[in-house]
Amino acid sequence: MTTTIPVSGGAFRPYDVVVGRGLLSELGARIAPLAKGRTAVVTDETVAAIHGPAVLASLAAAGIKARLLTVPPGEGSKSFAELERVLDRLLAFELDRSDVVVALGGGVVGDLAGLAAALYMRGIDFVQVPTTLLAQVDSSVGGKTAIDTPRGKNLVGAFHQPRLVLADIDVLGTLPERQLKSGWAEVLKHGLICDAAFLDWLAGEGASGAKGDPAALERAVVRSVEIKSAIVGEDEKEAGRRALLNLGHTFGHAIEAELDFDETKLTHGEGVALGCALAFRFSAATGLCPPDAAARVEAVIAAAGLPVRLDQVGTFSADRLVKRMAGDKKAEGGRLTLILARDLGDAFTARDVDRAAVRDFLKSEGAA
Repeated sequence: MTTTIPVSGGAFRPYDVVVGRGLLSELGARIAPLAKGRTAVVTDETVAAIHGPAVLASLAAAGIKARLLTVPPGEGSKSFAELERVLDRLLAFELDRSDVVVALGGGVVGDLAGLAAALYMRGIDFVQVPTTLLAQVDSSVGGKTAIDTPRGKNLVGAFHQPRLVLADIDVLGTLPERQLKSGWAEVLKHGLICDAAFLDWLAGEGASGAKGDPAALERAVVRSVEIKSAIVGEDEKEAGRRALLNLGHTFGHAIEAELDFDETKLTHGEGVALGCALAFRFSAATGLCPPDAAARVEAVIAAAGLPVRLDQVGTFSADRLVKRMAGDKKAEGGRLTLILARDLGDAFTARDVDRAAVRDFLKSEGAA
């Protein structure tokens, strides 16, 4: 059984996100109407070893000529150097504008392959086949593609919507526990933004999803995609409501950058989880939301085995974190823009947040 969630908006061509089990074997049949000639499958070396043969077999069975293009695993592949390598290999494969790029992997692969597809011959179609929970519920939907620079995360990119997203729940069974929990942070984020009832389910019966229960994972992925698709359809380029999806990200990205995006120290999802806890505690400290809401957020995140305090991941300077936050792509004119909360399931965009207040708050949280 599969669930199809349509994603549509006035500014882009509609597409479907298909969630279910056993979808990897159906890839060839599902993209055959899109792939008129050849398909380049961009993936990382780890995913290629696990899922590459099945994907190539599915494409071959549908009569699609395909080639695997691999990159090293990890955030380091979201770079100018790897983007250039991928583009050069697409050219060597002689893809034309009627061909398709498949992004097979987690958020790093999806961002990199999507940006390559956006740039190649001024834009060719691509399909997202996310193999991590984080990618299934977040980065594969909505058309954000990007690479990192030494000055920050996701600062060079483009909006390029996929033609199709296939989220196969079965592939999540191959994830290490830490990667699964990392993705769970983005699931929790969706409840925190706008669906308190979903958050209640995630904190109760649905909590088994963080431990790999397939039925809970499937429900969590479907509801997360429903939330994100509705927001993206309303606001593709983050001019308004879509910014809410960045709850926890401004704090989280600053912390990641201070750790040099070293995923052995902090994964992206862990950064988001910590950022969500900080955003709610800052909201409570400034009188925007009830203290018990911030305490509940902290308890739910901690119960999932995710960090909620700065000292759990490292030692930080409040001034350096604020400087990183001011350089975030959501900032305007050096002013801080944060996603804060009035209550559980009630997030909002706060512009021109006082930098001194954020610095003092971070110091109260243990930053130097």
